Amino acid sequence: MPVMRPALLNPLFAPVSGLKGVGSKLGKLLTRLLRPAAADGQEARLVDLLYHLPSGLVDRSRRVTIASLPPEGIVTLEVTVGRHRAPPRGRNMPYRVEVFDGTGFMTLIYFKVFGDHVEKLLPEGERRFISGTVSWYDDLPQMAHPDYVVTAEAFAQLPMMEPVYPLMAGVPARLLAKAARAAVERLPELAEWQDAAWLARQQWPGFATALRLLHLPDTAAVLEASSPPRQRLAYDELLATQLALLLVRNRMKREAGRSLRGAGDIRTRLVAALPYHLTGAQTRSLSEILHDMADPSRMIRLLQGDVGAGKTVVALLALAAAVEAGAQGALMVPTEILARQHFASLTPLAAKAGLRLALLTGREKGRARDDTLTALAAGEIDILIGTHALFQEGVAFRDLGLAVIDEQHRFGVHQRLALQQKAGAAVDLLVMTATPIPRTLALTVYGDMDVSKLDEKPPGRQPIATRVLPLSRMDEVVTGLARAMRDGQRVYWVCPLVAESEQVDMAAAEQRFAALTQDFPGMVGLVHGRLRGAEKDAVMARFKAGEITLLVATTVIEVGVDVPEATIMVVENAERFGLAQLHQLRGRVGRGAASSSCLLLYQEPLGETARARLSILRESEDGFRIAEEDLRLRGAGEMLGTQQAGLPVLRLADLSVHGELLAAAHDDAALIMARDPQLATARGQALRVLLYLFEREEGLRFLGAG
Repeated sequence: MPVMRPALLNPLFAPVSGLKGVGSKLGKLLTRLLRPAAADGQEARLVDLLYHLPSGLVDRSRRVTIASLPPEGIVTLEVTVGRHRAPPRGRNMPYRVEVFDGTGFMTLIYFKVFGDHVEKLLPEGERRFISGTVSWYDDLPQMAHPDYVVTAEAFAQLPMMEPVYPLMAGVPARLLAKAARAAVERLPELAEWQDAAWLARQQWPGFATALRLLHLPDTAAVLEASSPPRQRLAYDELLATQLALLLVRNRMKREAGRSLRGAGDIRTRLVAALPYHLTGAQTRSLSEILHDMADPSRMIRLLQGDVGAGKTVVALLALAAAVEAGAQGALMVPTEILARQHFASLTPLAAKAGLRLALLTGREKGRARDDTLTALAAGEIDILIGTHALFQEGVAFRDLGLAVIDEQHRFGVHQRLALQQKAGAAVDLLVMTATPIPRTLALTVYGDMDVSKLDEKPPGRQPIATRVLPLSRMDEVVTGLARAMRDGQRVYWVCPLVAESEQVDMAAAEQRFAALTQDFPGMVGLVHGRLRGAEKDAVMARFKAGEITLLVATTVIEVGVDVPEATIMVVENAERFGLAQLHQLRGRVGRGAASSSCLLLYQEPLGETARARLSILRESEDGFRIAEEDLRLRGAGEMLGTQQAGLPVLRLADLSVHGELLAAAHDDAALIMARDPQLATARGQALRVLLYLFEREEGLRFLGAG
């Protein structure tokens, strides 16, 4: 049921083009600046302008005379306009205006201007206030294109402290600042939604006051991420995010679940068929999952593990428990390669335990697909493995009890909600991710879930020697690969992320494939995202069988590809990848008995941050430590990628700075839900306004009328 935004917020959600001096042309530019990723095509609103905070401050309060001008910096002076010196016609020279006060003379310089414009701005003999950056030429002071030239009457309106905003081409800085001031003036008085004692202890201003202080700053310190106004707004945004997640979770938990309690006979056969013993972390996580499944309320649990920690086996055992209880299971993965690989690797295990597995991806067509769907509806398939095709129209389970989603951040929160609704009310949900993420980010992406953590590697996993080399040593790398391949080793070569374009990335991969084919004729294969599924499978099968020994690929192989014989991973232009992604790629080797290595090739010169990131990979194989460092060095949005739908967009909070506030917001939201689950109290009503302000009102649909 739709929920209505409170009327007092309507002025803040009005389009920016309605502000004086903006109009439709600038409105379009502001939309590109303020809402670049918006998929709804909606114009930027005043609220977008309010959340676009200044990044710096120009201080014009330094009032000086010409005699006391500093060597550099921004100054403000009161002067008399002297002689104009226009350049000779046709000469590419600046227009100069002499100004003076009682202490000396200086020159104002204008490039490529019309003389009549400058004459109107600076009439000879009149007094003017000027503000801008001073410079010196031959020991004489000058100012090129002053920022302001105003009369004595207008000087009172000159901002002594002028905020500087992040900009893009075509957006005039002064107009943006003026529009932001106009938006601040339209801020309504809002009831306080923060706990009074917490607010007093933090010594934070109110929401509207915090925005005014930031858009009309009087010191540079107020713009720091640690300042009280910034912390106040960051906490508001984090609280709104946590509250929205918990509202959705509460709704899911309230829906009728059921107890899935199996006898354990299938699981016993599965464990006996494994070529290794389960780790302590696997046993502990499985126990937590089985406990949730046996509970009558619905399970919503995250299984988080490092590369190669053995999540898939835990998932299979959980799915087996659902089958033991008389239900069916589904395992959904993000790519067809991974779906087919899971099906191939799990089928022998399942056969020994008496489990019936089937595969469904977008590639299954015609009679084969129809037969699978018929068997599924009849309950003749225990576990269905596939891509998002599992939940398309026409796919009907006889009795789905457990849905497992692998690499959930690829699907996104909204898709997860849609999946839960499509799967049916009583379905338990287990989400898995092989991307270790710090606790702060885990709360943001998975705040509505209980978490199990696989923090041990199964026995037999080999340490991976990681080396960092410049691309200028490419010849040495190719020579080394020739030796390794003669010894029977297999190699991945991952090509760089050239752009946010599969087409361009593919071209880079094809170029490298052509070059390496010359060095190793008949031994090199190529896999990229634009290959048809059957073509990808054929290349992967040849690599797995050892018919080709070097596989050139884009990041299509990042997740889950398992070839134990592969012992070398080469990543070209490694500085362009995120740390978590490099860690994932490195995890494709070290899966067999032989020692493995990872070569990270970088383009010189290497920046300081890139060098620090690559050093961390060389020093550590701990995905959780790597993730913490990635967050610290790059920030949350870039770490998970701007396209990761699983990460709510944070506009005021910076998790690398405000991480502690997120933990507090999570606890606060949990307390609110325990005391006032319908948000019916005075504070609850104010919190509803907060959810609308940060466009997190999705959860209010489940509370009845908003």
